[in-house]
Parts: sequence; C-alpha cells; structure tokens
Amino acid sequence: QLQASGGGLVQAGGSLRLSCAASGRTFSSLGMGWFRQAPGKEREFVASINWSGTSRNYADSVKGRFTIWRDNAKNMVHLQMNNLKPEDTAVYYCAARFGTYLSSGRKEGQFEDWGQGTQVTVSS
Repeated sequence: QLQASGGGLVQAGGSLRLSCAASGRTFSSLGMGWFRQAPGKEREFVASINWSGTSRNYADSVKGRFTIWRDNAKNMVHLQMNNLKPEDTAVYYCAARFGTYLSSGRKEGQFEDWGQGTQVTVSS
C-alpha cells in the first residue's frame, strides 16, 4: 500500500516536497517512482529510484529541478520539487516496482503498485 502526501498550491518558482509511505512489502527491495497526470493529458513519468538508491532517472522536463531519494529505515520515498512551473501542475502518483532491478525504470508497466495521488498546483 502506498500513501502519497505533500501536494498543495504554490507560486511559480516555489518548492514542494512530496512523500510516499509504503507498507505491506519489504520496502528495501522495491524500486520507487513518481508519475504525474495533468488534466486532459496522459500520465507521464517524473522520477524513479531503484531499490538500493544507486540508480535514479528523471524526466527531461524536471531534470535539475526535482530530486528523488529514499529512506529505507522509514519506508518512504521523497520528491523534492524546486523552481516549480505552472506546467508542473498535475496529480502526482507514487508507484512501486517489485524486485531488485539495477535500473530504476521509467515506464508505467514496470511498476506494479500505485498510490492514490496528490494534487500539485503551481500558479503563475
């Protein structure tokens, strides 16, 4: 089970930190990812981190602004979002990838479990 939190309303240029708490599985063997879906658009990849934290992937649109990291002791993954833009407005979903893959993954089909989503709104 995944529970995302931390969304909200922020002005352009501001920051937010999303968090996702995982339960029910051995967190340290899960790859974790963040995806987002804007109104009228398909869900898209944002960032991911593999089970050990040694591999991270970012969408080109967020590279240099967003940072993903994990805290295996607390069964949580975080997404720090800086210099937010109006086009970052979306519902953000955390997702879990079962297995100790070297790569963190970028495709929805690679992730088996999904959280409920948290709304991020960036005003101009």
